[in-house]
Amino acid sequence: MNEDKKKWQALVKYVSLQFGDGETLDLQAILFLIGINELGQGYRKFKKQEKIDLLHIAICRLLSVYGYYSFSGIDKDGWPHWKTNEKLPHLKAGEQTILLKKSIIIYFEDAKIQF
Repeated sequence: MNEDKKKWQALVKYVSLQFGDGETLDLQAILFLIGINELGQGYRKFKKQEKIDLLHIAICRLLSVYGYYSFSGIDKDGWPHWKTNEKLPHLKAGEQTILLKKSIIIYFEDAKIQF
């Protein structure tokens, strides 16, 4: 098993123990948690569109590591916004998943979270 796969499994286990209420969290759930963290307003009930926006915030934040997005500011409601710096490369679904997982690993490592 390669190093990234081991790190991903350890990260999923860690996040699931912290937030999963006994369930193993999937990629989308982890993205949702990152979105909540980046929003910085704590957990609350979110409307359907807000949940989609949280996933977008997480993806933009994660892919900013690769230069695809940069932070452009916070709106009057406290929501962060990102601008596209360059077009994302055309990736197959599996390649997108791998890129996001690597980005999530970097996100947690940068936060000095031991998983």
